Amino acid sequence: MAHTLVIVESPAKAKTIGKFLGRNYTIKSSMGHIRDLPRSQFGVDIERGFEPRYITIRGKGTIVKELREAAQKCGRVLLATDPDREGEAIAWHLQHLLDLPPGPVRIEFNEITRNAVQEAIKKPREIDQNRVDAQQARRVLDRVVGYRLSPLLWRKVRKGLSAGRVQSVAVRLIVDREREIEAFRPEEYWSLTAWLLAGGDGEAFPAKLFKFAGEEPKIKNEGEMQAILATLEGASYVVTGVKQRERRKNPAPPFTTSTLQQEAYRRLNFTARRTMQVAQQLYEGIDLGGSEGPVGLITYIRTDSTRIARVAQLEARDFLMERFGPEYVPEGLRQFKGRKDIQDAHEAIRPTSVWREPGSLKNVLTRDQFRLYNLIWERFVASQMQAAVMDTMTVDISTGPCLFRAAGSVIKFPGYLRVYQEGSDGEGKEQEQRLPALAEGEVLQLQSLEPKQHFTQPPPRYTEATLVKTMEELGIGRPSTYAPTIETILERGYVVREQKQFIPTELGRVVVDLLKEHFPDIIDIEFTAHMEEQLDEIEAGKLSWRRVVAEFYEPFSRVLERAEKEIGTIDIPEEVSEEKCELCGRNLVVKTGRFGKFLACPGFPDCRFTKPLLETIGVKCPRCGGEIVARRTKKGRKFYGCQNYPECNYVSWDKPTNLNCPRCGTRLVEKASRHGVRLLCPSKECGYEEKVQQAK
Repeated sequence: MAHTLVIVESPAKAKTIGKFLGRNYTIKSSMGHIRDLPRSQFGVDIERGFEPRYITIRGKGTIVKELREAAQKCGRVLLATDPDREGEAIAWHLQHLLDLPPGPVRIEFNEITRNAVQEAIKKPREIDQNRVDAQQARRVLDRVVGYRLSPLLWRKVRKGLSAGRVQSVAVRLIVDREREIEAFRPEEYWSLTAWLLAGGDGEAFPAKLFKFAGEEPKIKNEGEMQAILATLEGASYVVTGVKQRERRKNPAPPFTTSTLQQEAYRRLNFTARRTMQVAQQLYEGIDLGGSEGPVGLITYIRTDSTRIARVAQLEARDFLMERFGPEYVPEGLRQFKGRKDIQDAHEAIRPTSVWREPGSLKNVLTRDQFRLYNLIWERFVASQMQAAVMDTMTVDISTGPCLFRAAGSVIKFPGYLRVYQEGSDGEGKEQEQRLPALAEGEVLQLQSLEPKQHFTQPPPRYTEATLVKTMEELGIGRPSTYAPTIETILERGYVVREQKQFIPTELGRVVVDLLKEHFPDIIDIEFTAHMEEQLDEIEAGKLSWRRVVAEFYEPFSRVLERAEKEIGTIDIPEEVSEEKCELCGRNLVVKTGRFGKFLACPGFPDCRFTKPLLETIGVKCPRCGGEIVARRTKKGRKFYGCQNYPECNYVSWDKPTNLNCPRCGTRLVEKASRHGVRLLCPSKECGYEEKVQQAK
């Protein structure tokens, strides 16, 4: 048998695949892309149909030489790059650089396991030129926008800025949301809860005011609430309706790239970038030791499909039958309906073998790898399980002109909830509540009436999870672009991340407004989504990539030429502080970086002095009485410490308060989550906590 060279992108992937193939195979890594457009030049020939000029990436010459030498020694070469557009483009570049003849040189697999790799080796195919063209179109479009529009921003606003088809729209979403919040005016409203007893004993249960005089209650102020309370003085509370039913709750589908990033953020506090880095490690292979050696633990991680291979579903059913029993196995194979605009090129993200339970791998995985694998494994297993069954009860209680309603539910059969429950971006889900046995005509005893004042809340700022979710829903970008887009807008200083929320900087607002006025298409959500659809059509062979680029470029170049003449220099005034530069004596100015604000000398680049901007929080240090200030780690994580550091080394990850614990006297800290704000005692021996009443 002729010796075969198999080329992949990464050394980790090469090591894993090498264990599955015999001595007749040599496995080499290209270390990612080996050709690209030049960084120092535009690199696209507009006059020759937008022909890209590719060059070998700086530093990759040695790798190319080694691959050529290896290819000449082998009877055949197989290109096993990732099974997506980018992987196809890398394979295409390798074919050209290594002078490989046309023909079946491309193999792909959705998981890096022995069976998947060996089956792929048997079925090589030709490189899919449509996929390559779709990737070329994306690359050329991004180069056109980046290298034509970014210099305009440098000249008119500030050096070092950039614009892009996807990143600019992402910044617009954040800026528009912030302006919604600023324009929001809270409105007062009231709610009324009756706490009732059945039979005069037992625990009281809550019932909310559901109707007043036959209509939905809209109580706008305390006066209206008092008027309703007056009608209830001495009234009796009678059960007028009882509805009991069984409700089935189906599991969430297995992960796509987007939902994995969202859930890893909610459950593990992982950024999109961190999620993809760890997932890539799990996909490329982990050395499990013993006879198994390196093996890919999960399927390919860039996908928008919830489809699962039949063989994996059957394996999951066998697992569930053995671990949980037949009552947890649905009658038929579960099918999940995907969105209409998905590519569906790969199945959902799942473990390559459901029998590799997370607990058995804990000793060979890093903490991050274990937590993410556990999340993927649980979600997949739950997706193949029987639905949860809830007993629900709804009770209507009449009194005077008011109708109160109480609702309760208890889990009758846990089903998939025995393994996994999906996270939420909201304020948390309703707590399980059991109502007493009640019958129509039964008179209840009022324990108390609880009127509450509320105020409408503005829309929440975007977090990584909600931004990724919104981008996917609007068709902005694709699974592979979410994480790098977020990293770019942070690095450029268009937004900052505070308390896990994205807040636009003044720079971000200025750039968005400029693009809205002069380049409405670039920053238009529908236009950007339509461009992604056209890239999909190029991949399907329905559109020419050169035609798509030309249709974009011609109007864009005219607008660019007009904007160059119309836009004057935009000055963003800097905030000047009272603090002096320690090197040259100038007043330091406030700058914004990817981790928030800092102080810098205005004499840059002649003077490069910088220092942290100490943000006081109005709390005294419990050790020395100095001011507590907010600081950041090198990775940008916020923490709190004493201003007198290093003389005083008080430090806390959670925000300190001026309140002392009523149990042990330790200074309390604030802990914020999606469920609200709590006051906690940092002493592990104490454990005191209380919920904070939010300001109205």
